Amino acid sequence: LARTPPAPPRPERIPAAEAAARHRAAVAAQTLRGILSPTTRRSYERDVAEFARLAGPARVLDDVTGEDVDDVLLRYQTTPDGRYADASRKPGSTGRSAATVNRFRQSVTRFFGHAAREGWVQADPMQWAAPPARLRDGRRGARTALAAGSAASLLEVSAARARGEPAVSRRDQDLQLRDRLVVALLLVLGPRVSELERANLDDFSREPDQTRWRIQGKGGHVRTVTLSPPLADALEEYLARLRPTLLARRPDDPDAQRALLLSWRGRRIDAQAVRGLLRRCVERMPAQYRREATPHALRHTTATLLAAEGWDVKVVAELLGHASIATTGVYLDRIEGELAAAIRAHPLSAALEPSEA
Repeated sequence: LARTPPAPPRPERIPAAEAAARHRAAVAAQTLRGILSPTTRRSYERDVAEFARLAGPARVLDDVTGEDVDDVLLRYQTTPDGRYADASRKPGSTGRSAATVNRFRQSVTRFFGHAAREGWVQADPMQWAAPPARLRDGRRGARTALAAGSAASLLEVSAARARGEPAVSRRDQDLQLRDRLVVALLLVLGPRVSELERANLDDFSREPDQTRWRIQGKGGHVRTVTLSPPLADALEEYLARLRPTLLARRPDDPDAQRALLLSWRGRRIDAQAVRGLLRRCVERMPAQYRREATPHALRHTTATLLAAEGWDVKVVAELLGHASIATTGVYLDRIEGELAAAIRAHPLSAALEPSEA
C-alpha cells in the first residue's frame, strides 16, 4: 500500500518584531564565533529592526508576501538618510542611494533565509520580490580611492603631528602617535575598519627582524601580513610611548588590556573614532590634496596604488582578505593615464614604423 507522505510542519506564526529579536540573537551568536564582524552585526541588526518597523511589528511574518517586501524596499529608499542631520544637504537626493537599498535588501534576504530554516515562514517571500537595482552596470561613477599625492599628503600630515609639529588644539592632541599608526596601517595594509578596531596585542608577532599581524577577517577567515620596517617602528613607538598612558586610565578593563588601539579614555577604539581622526587629519592637508578620506576609501587606495605599481591582483586580493579576485576588481579605481600607457606599451605599437616617402 502506498503511504501518504507526511504533511509539512506548520510554520510558527510569530510577529515580525519577535522574529527580528530572535534573528538578532542568532546574529550575536555568529559574531561571538567569529563568523560575522561587529560592524556587520550592527548593520544586520539595524536593517532587520527597520524592516520589522516598516512591515508592521505585529504583522505575522508568514503573511508577508513578495509585494509587501517591494513596498518596504520602496518606503525604505524614499526615507531620508539618517546619516545626514539636514537631509537637504545629502548629495543627489534626500532619499537613500541604490547601494544602501541593496545592502538593506541583503540583510532582509539573510533574515528570511534564517526564518525559512527556523520554520517561521512556509516559503521565502524574497523569491517573489522584484530584482535588485543594478548599480551603473556594476561600475562606480565616482572615484573612491585617494590619488597618490593625496595619500602621501595624508600620511605626511599624520606623521608631522606625531613629530610634535603644530596641531589642531584639541583635548585629544596627545593621541598623535596612535593616529599616525592608524593612518599608516589603513594606507599600507588596507584592513577593514572592523579588523582594525578589534585588533589585539596578541595578534602581533614582534620579532627583532620582522613584525607580523594576524588579522581576524570576515567570516572567521584569518590572514597574516608582514609590516614594513617603518610601519613596525611606528607600532613600537606607539606601544612604548602612548599606549601605557592610555591603558592606565582603565587598568581594570580586560578588553582594554587586550586591545591594540585605545581611545582617549582608555577604551578600545571604535569605527567612529577612526573616522574622526581621519577627518581631523584631512583638515590639515594642503587644499590641493584635500578630499574625503574614509577608512573604506583608504582600503580602495591600497588596492589601487599597488595595482598601479604592477602588483598582481592576486597579491592585492590576499592582502585585503578577499576570497575572490572579482571582489578586488571592484576596489580598483581608474588610474589616471593608465589607458594611454597601456596603448603605448602594446607589443605591436613598436612595429609601426613610419613609411618611407
